[in-house]
Amino acid sequence: MKNGRIFEPEKLFGKLQDIATEVHNAVLFCQGDTIALLALLRQLEQLHREIRDGAFQESLPNNRQALYSLLKDIESEGGWPYIERMKLQEFLTNLPQEVAQQEEWGSDRISE
Repeated sequence: MKNGRIFEPEKLFGKLQDIATEVHNAVLFCQGDTIALLALLRQLEQLHREIRDGAFQESLPNNRQALYSLLKDIESEGGWPYIERMKLQEFLTNLPQEVAQQEEWGSDRISE
């Protein structure tokens, strides 16, 4: 029991599935719209930050046994959650070759 509530993994799993379904629906809705997809990624990052800095930090263990249990769970269940940002080099590999060359040489250069 935590905060007067009984942890029910089945209910949590159902809620997480609902959230995942909604995110997938949002991705489909934004398909092909880079700006909308970027906004979606920013929103997910913001939610991650809010949960991490708020409810998660407030729920951290206050004794060694509970801390050990948490660290053991983090290690066995896939590590620390992390939202990775695309590296600039990876981003540039998706640009068409001619656009990349224009960016490299400057599209407003006057030929001599």
